[in-house]
Amino acid sequence: MTDGSPATARPPIVPPAALGEPARLRALADTGLDAVPDEAFDRFARLVSDLLDVPVALVSLVSADRQFFPGAVGLPDPWSERRQTPLSHSFCQHVVDIQVPMVLPDARLYPRVRENLAIDDLGVVAYAGMPLTDLSGRVLGSLCAIDNKPRAWTAAQLRTLADLAAACSSELRLRIALDSAQEAGRRIVQAHERLELVAGVSETLAGTLDVGTALRRLAAAMVPLLADWCLLTLIGPTGLPREVVSVHRDPARAADVDRFGELLRTGLSPESMVRAVLRTGQPRLGSVASLADVTRGTTHPEMSTIADRLGIASYLSVPMQGVGGTVLGAITLVNGAQRQQFDDRDLLTAVDIGRRAGQAVGNSSMYGEQRHVAEVLQHSMLPQLPIVTELELAARYQPAADRVEVGGDWYDAFVQPDGDVIAAIGDVAGHDIEAAATMGQLRNLVRGNAFGRPDTVGSLMSNLDGAIRGLRLPIAATATLVRICPQRGGVHEVTWSNAGHPPALVVHAGGAVEVLEATPEPLLGLARPSTRTSQSTNLATGDTLLLYTDGLIERRDRSIDEGLAELTDRLAGTDTLPLDELCDLLLASIDHREDDTALLAVRAR
Repeated sequence: MTDGSPATARPPIVPPAALGEPARLRALADTGLDAVPDEAFDRFARLVSDLLDVPVALVSLVSADRQFFPGAVGLPDPWSERRQTPLSHSFCQHVVDIQVPMVLPDARLYPRVRENLAIDDLGVVAYAGMPLTDLSGRVLGSLCAIDNKPRAWTAAQLRTLADLAAACSSELRLRIALDSAQEAGRRIVQAHERLELVAGVSETLAGTLDVGTALRRLAAAMVPLLADWCLLTLIGPTGLPREVVSVHRDPARAADVDRFGELLRTGLSPESMVRAVLRTGQPRLGSVASLADVTRGTTHPEMSTIADRLGIASYLSVPMQGVGGTVLGAITLVNGAQRQQFDDRDLLTAVDIGRRAGQAVGNSSMYGEQRHVAEVLQHSMLPQLPIVTELELAARYQPAADRVEVGGDWYDAFVQPDGDVIAAIGDVAGHDIEAAATMGQLRNLVRGNAFGRPDTVGSLMSNLDGAIRGLRLPIAATATLVRICPQRGGVHEVTWSNAGHPPALVVHAGGAVEVLEATPEPLLGLARPSTRTSQSTNLATGDTLLLYTDGLIERRDRSIDEGLAELTDRLAGTDTLPLDELCDLLLASIDHREDDTALLAVRAR
């Protein structure tokens, strides 16, 4: 205003009531489209732009609070990237409202739209929009042509735009029909998956003997199939929660649901539904739930705030019971407002899952104790490494994931009377106590056969074969035997013999990696009497000799050669790492431990 009085504010734009019509919004959702480019609808926009010679053309779909453009040409920034606008910038909402074409030679002259922000922000002056409809005739949006200057639309242009809108509507109807067919298929699959889940809970949990892993697998199986989020609670000797596994269907809520589970461990009040289930072993169903239920059940006010973000409108909780009905924990399922409420059928399903899960958790707990004993046994069989002035030695042993058994992987190193160092690594077939016992026999045979003898390593391996046969030991094993002659301040001579074992590696000072290839020779315990060979190389100061078992390189989804190549690449440039860090790095690189792994690293000083 030139007289200094304040400018008159534009009145708020009230969306037409037609935009919020539920059936129309369902049809819009069934298209599966959103504010992202879609090639088919971008093609319609390009045709409108080319045939009508307009700078901007849109396939605009209108929801209750915005319009979005699966097809667009010529939008200015930032709208071209956003692919949507609020209704304050929408002409197409009026096409939905009036359900007929809207043709404006100059929008600034029409009271319906002259206050619309699209005129200033998007440069909309001339506008022609044709309704886009579903099979029931509901208007979902508009195929529109836009110019940034006044324009007299011709009958031929409007006819072309109407024809393209009819074709575009057909494409929308196809998307809706496809979504309906897919939804029907999804319902059938979901029902089948629920039956499979109940039938397969025991099998799902039987794949691991680790309690934490078992609970995470169960949670992943139930969400989102049975619930929006869940809490699996294990109790300790006091009857209170000692471990909680929590999962939400939305990965963005992972931090919230983890925090909720953390607080649940210490924040249950006497009125808590979960605590009641843990105490009584009786299931609970809350068909209708609210934040008030959370508030009553906790001593941590933060839990109600988090539950509000996670969503809670219905819940159920069932016990996990072991042998004799002992309550080991509880399964709690929660649904938000957008999902159907839990009912008695859901409760029966959950009770069945809780019963099967309780048995599996009881078994896992027992095996967990056995695993600890087994690992102690395994480590007791592994030797202490010698201290050698000219060499640095480091070793690691790591059992396979999800196994309670001990295994047959081993390493050894000892100093000969003449100062030479004998290093060995091997893998006895099997993953049980029998394999571990056999491993102990083989290690002792190696020591007894090699100690104090100046024979070549090839001869020592041949003698070892003879001892295994002569003593009728049921041993089948791979092994590598190495002799290192330390030289103070000089180059160390290394000889080795390999019986079917993965090749040793040398990481040279400077970072290059050498594979100590040799002519393949048979496993120990399987060969007829034969002379085994010795190979030789040198270790200069800073070089590292790496012996390892196949658990470091073997996976079900790749060959050993591929695993060896990956290990070689990983070792390149690691010559400056401290030896212990190098060993830890190699173990950490194993994504899923499918086999036991032993490492023995020797670095020349």
